[in-house]
Amino acid sequence: MSVHSPVLIFVPGSRPADPAAPALLVTDLAATRGDGVFETIGVFDGRAVNVGPHLDRLERSARMMDLPLPAREELSAAMEAAIAAHDPVAELTVRVIVSRGVEGSGEPTAWVHARAADDWSSHRAGMRVITLDRGLATTAPRTSPWLLAGAKSLSYAVNMAATREAVRRGARDVLFVATDGYVLEGPTSTLLVRRGEDFLTTPVSAGVLPGTSVGTLFAALQAEGRSAREELMTVADVAGSDGAWLLSSSRLAAPLTHLDEAELPVDRELTERFGRLLTGRD
Repeated sequence: MSVHSPVLIFVPGSRPADPAAPALLVTDLAATRGDGVFETIGVFDGRAVNVGPHLDRLERSARMMDLPLPAREELSAAMEAAIAAHDPVAELTVRVIVSRGVEGSGEPTAWVHARAADDWSSHRAGMRVITLDRGLATTAPRTSPWLLAGAKSLSYAVNMAATREAVRRGARDVLFVATDGYVLEGPTSTLLVRRGEDFLTTPVSAGVLPGTSVGTLFAALQAEGRSAREELMTVADVAGSDGAWLLSSSRLAAPLTHLDEAELPVDRELTERFGRLLTGRD
């Protein structure tokens, strides 16, 4: 197998499939309605990072959508099979996907897809980010839970449209802003802000995903006796901070060089350390 050949494993039973052959029925609700959940897990030097927190978040998203999941053990076994079947590479991306299944069947469809990770080195070096209105207030999870703010669903069309808008404006990524003025998260990432010796992220209660990467960094920072906590922040708070990053399991820690027109300081040494922590290499 070429290192560039993806691996496809179906759940249950960790059944391997040909990734180049048709595998999803057109009547599956993943295709017709984007009705499902997913997680993307980074694998570095053959080791999957934050598997437990990712599966916790998958279960949280599924509960929000009243979506049945295969047993956790079955998902874990399929992930292990996908990693083992892939040729060794330094960085691998493993995606766990569960849809509500073929319409009318009442049975979920689940699969794991593993492939060599994209080259994110330019993002990790620093990127220009723009703010975009998400159209929801930070109170939406409480007042309108059916909007699924904070669920990692397959309905990612808005997130991808926001990313394309960033590119049209000469930027690399987006920081969503709530209608009540507080910053949220990126389309595929979690916000981390440094203010002096305090490290901050948006509260999950505001309708953002519970970040697995920020959880890793917070644990390391708190073990050193540093302050790391959730706090609502405005765009001005981030623009005037001592540094900010968008975190994800694949891109790791991508520092913001600019937020809209504001230039932000970039701590290269700290960014590299964050990267080592997020890959388990520290």
